[in-house]
Formats: sequence, structure tokens, C-alpha cells
Amino acid sequence: MPRNQFQRMVFAFLTVLITVHAYIFYSLYVVNGTTLMEINGASSVLAAINKQGGVYMFARYLPIWAVVLIEFVCAFGLENLMGSPCSFKLACRVFDPRKNHPMMFESAIICATVGLMCPAMSFLAAIMYYPYYAGFSFVTLIANWLKLVCFNFPFAFFTQLFFIQPFVRTLFKVLFKKDIEQHEKLAHEKESQGEKLKPVNEADAIADIIKRVDEIQAELKAERSK
Repeated sequence: MPRNQFQRMVFAFLTVLITVHAYIFYSLYVVNGTTLMEINGASSVLAAINKQGGVYMFARYLPIWAVVLIEFVCAFGLENLMGSPCSFKLACRVFDPRKNHPMMFESAIICATVGLMCPAMSFLAAIMYYPYYAGFSFVTLIANWLKLVCFNFPFAFFTQLFFIQPFVRTLFKVLFKKDIEQHEKLAHEKESQGEKLKPVNEADAIADIIKRVDEIQAELKAERSK
């Protein structure tokens, strides 16, 4: 897990980069692929997209690279401003990092992130891909949003929990291998000397803080009872 702001940004970048490409493929090929081919009379989804001049977005047809870029910027901003910090706080409300296994705590963070990011990004998608040529209706927008959530949530949950996050964590360990090995070596040396270990990741850090708060409260309670 990331231990500083730079590593958090890299982790978020990798996650969003893979997720956006997966979502666009899922939306264009799995959900709307058949419709695109039927409307444009093409034998493949890519041929259908090229025939209509791109992907319909913001009441115009844009090339796929532009769609990827726009969705990446939106998702990366939401992940750093809302998804990552809020999901960590929600996980701390349900699980105690001092008692629960780190894997359970990380899984809770992933589930919380999906629960926050999926409706948020689906709402943005409902705005971006709204059929403005037929006029605008707020009720239709909400209906399209709920429809997208129903399509996207199962895909987001299973891909993030079982594929994307495990892959990103593995890739993250490869990119920061030296830093991780150096930290583990230093931690082992401190442990052998009987020194208190520095938290390895966010889960350990929050557990260490909670434990210290409990100790302070116990000390204050003891002082008041005198």
C-alpha cells in the first residue's frame, strides 16, 4: 500500500488508467456493441464507431482517444478528491485495523471506493452521453443514471476486487521494489533492536494512531480516578 502522497498519486494513476480503458471497452463492446453495429450496418464495433465518426459524447462525435482522456481526467480527479480519502474513512468505521486482517481492511476500502465512485462516474457519464439531439429532460437524465449504475456496479465490483486492484498492487510493488525492500530492511533492524516499528502502510498507521489514542484516554482516566 502507498505510504506517502507521491505513491498515492501513482497508485491512483495506475488504477484509473486501467479502469477507464476497461469501462470504455465494457460500455462500447459489451453493453452497446450490438446496437452500434445494427445502427451503422457494420460487422464489428470498431467499424461501426469509425463509420459514425467516433463516439457520441457531449452532443457530438469524438474520437476514442478523446473519450478516454476526458473520462480519465474526471475519474482521476474524483478518485483523489473523493474516492480514496472517503473510502478509507468509511472502512475505518466498519473495521478496526488493530484487530482485523489487513486483507479484510483493504477489501473494505475497495468496496467503499466502488460504492462511491461507481454512482459518481455513472452520473457524469449520464451527462456526457445524454442524447441531447432528442431534447433534455431531468427525469430522463436520472433514469439514464440509474440504468448506468445497474450496468456498471456489478462490473466495477468484481473487476476491482478480483482483477484490477490485485494487478495494480502487484505492479505497484514492482515499481517501488527498492523503496519497499529498504523499508522492510530498516523495520527488521529496528525490530531486532527492540525499537518501535514505523507503520508500513495506511492501515498500520491508522491502527497505530488509534492505539495511541486509547493509551492516552486510559492514562487520563487513571489520573481522574486518583
